[in-house]
Amino acid sequence: MRILIATKNKGKFNEISGVLSTDNVETVFLGDLGLDDADFVEDGDTHETNSYKKAKYYFDKLGADFDFVLGEDSGIYVDALGDELGVKTRRWGLGESVSDKKWLEYFMKVMRERAIGDEARGAKFVCNACVVGRKSDGSEFCEFFEGETYGKIVNEIAQEVLPGLPLSSVFLPDGFDRVYAVLTREEKNAISHRGRAIGKLNNFLKNL
Repeated sequence: MRILIATKNKGKFNEISGVLSTDNVETVFLGDLGLDDADFVEDGDTHETNSYKKAKYYFDKLGADFDFVLGEDSGIYVDALGDELGVKTRRWGLGESVSDKKWLEYFMKVMRERAIGDEARGAKFVCNACVVGRKSDGSEFCEFFEGETYGKIVNEIAQEVLPGLPLSSVFLPDGFDRVYAVLTREEKNAISHRGRAIGKLNNFLKNL
């Protein structure tokens, strides 16, 4: 089974492929393909819309080379910031043009200014994954899978920033005393928003 992971974020790819990879599954990183996709626009107002747009766009372009194309969209919702981030998470604040480290430093600056009291540091990560493929009769199908994880934003950056996953260094999931970035791959895959969504997808693929 050959699956294109429709992201150029290597951190996200590593997390997704870590859940999907088995002897029967080959995952391919979009960033390795050198595809001209300048006409792709991620402008959906929900995670589901954006994950579908990614999966559908790259399936239409490359579906002949893959069994499935996986689109994923995730974001964080922080009590102190309302819905400011969400589907715009990495585009929020200083935007995607700055480094992960600078983006996170700005995020933490805003949190210090706005998060008055521990209750304002409550947060929820959401992930929506969409897989587009073709059935044995040639018809196209798509399926959606969602995962959520609750926790809070810590007061200081607790770990060196992981490439493509800056918030992992400051998000403390409920029931843990370590932020995402410090958890082992197995621990994070078991409880993270992305691990939960991709885990559901994995079970779906196994039952095809």
